[in-house]
Amino acid sequence: MAAPPEQSKPLSVAKTEGFFRTLGLFQGIPEASERKDFHSDLIRSLLKVDRVELCRIVCTLTVKSSVTNPFNILHGGVVAAVSEAVALACLKTAAGDKEFFLGESSTAYLAAARVDTEVEVTGYILRQGRSVVVTNVDFRSKETGKMAYTSRETFYIMPAASL
Repeated sequence: MAAPPEQSKPLSVAKTEGFFRTLGLFQGIPEASERKDFHSDLIRSLLKVDRVELCRIVCTLTVKSSVTNPFNILHGGVVAAVSEAVALACLKTAAGDKEFFLGESSTAYLAAARVDTEVEVTGYILRQGRSVVVTNVDFRSKETGKMAYTSRETFYIMPAASL
């Protein structure tokens, strides 16, 4: 079945396509971003570790234009990726060399972090059991102290193989 001519498309469809164009979804992905660990390197370049304590990590995140959305605020995917990285680091302070995997992640987007702002990212363990660890990661504006994002991750500890 052929696509309908542009003139016969409903206005809502045309506006949705226009929205996707502003997001760049009809463009190809830059070749440099196809490199292994590109996104991990990008996330690491944003973070500066301030403190590492047992069950607690504090970092500074600098919002750069390369990780903002079309509205010039920190991209939600970057918030999720930073949350996971900080939560994993926090988990390692308590769980050591155990193997674990991310089972659940939930993020509340409360306020915007704009370009060139610094955000304090604090990760801490809420609950640690034999098979599960729950972490929380808070993002606060360094200038105002206002909470911008908060994320909760649940990690499951891999059971030892009984061979």
